[in-house]
Amino acid sequence: MTLFNKKLLSGPYSDYVGDLIDNDKLFQKLPTQLFTFNNAKTPKGEELGYLTAILYFAPYMLSGYQMCSFAELAQCSGPCLNTAGRGPMPSVQKARIRKTLMFHQFRNEFNTLLVSEMHRAIRKAKRMGLTLVVRLNGTSDVLWENETISESWHILKNRNIKWTIIDLFSKVQFYDYSKYPTRHKLPHNYHLTFSYSGAASFKPIVKKWAAKRTSQNMAVVFSHHTMPVLFDNREVINGDATDLRFLDSDNVVVGLTAKGKGKTDNTGFIVRAV
Repeated sequence: MTLFNKKLLSGPYSDYVGDLIDNDKLFQKLPTQLFTFNNAKTPKGEELGYLTAILYFAPYMLSGYQMCSFAELAQCSGPCLNTAGRGPMPSVQKARIRKTLMFHQFRNEFNTLLVSEMHRAIRKAKRMGLTLVVRLNGTSDVLWENETISESWHILKNRNIKWTIIDLFSKVQFYDYSKYPTRHKLPHNYHLTFSYSGAASFKPIVKKWAAKRTSQNMAVVFSHHTMPVLFDNREVINGDATDLRFLDSDNVVVGLTAKGKGKTDNTGFIVRAV
């Protein structure tokens, strides 16, 4: 008997994931950890006093579930950050798929583990003398401000109050990149940077975002380490210096360099700096 239900999967990778569910022993048990604390930029954040905990799901439809709703329009599934650093390793990919399956098929267990992981991260940051910050969409685009993790009855309001993980840990700074153009009503401790794509099919989304969020920062992935001074009439800052986007000034372009398969991207997602 298998743990995960492969009949619930869809998309081009469902057969591959179904085979893992049937034959890989790792997929006979739920993950026991969700957060990663090391990537290429987190040590830079630690130098500034911050410990970054990141949750990496399997992006796009690599798990048999759609985790990035704008991936096809943005043409970013190929050059995704999922292939950067240790990402291509089979063990890493399997771990991300298992977390994603748990998120969809064992939501109560996932929520319980996520709360436990938050407490673990807080303790770790305290031991290190650092301030914890959390990025829940390391390689996904989940609307965490809408994901209820618990409910409680409010006597005065005479109704159930829904809590997200961001609400529950209101003293922790959360941040993410997102391709959704209309994520407006956010908790005070959740910072979002709009994730740009140069693909022609994504231009209407960029236009819609620009009409509503003129002061929100925009992240752009460039093909070369030498970035332009200006992009879209906004100052370009070096986003590779740290990943601490909530510290950025307003109304800037966060310049990032292509990583992993993004270095050879020709979909238009990566912007060719001149």
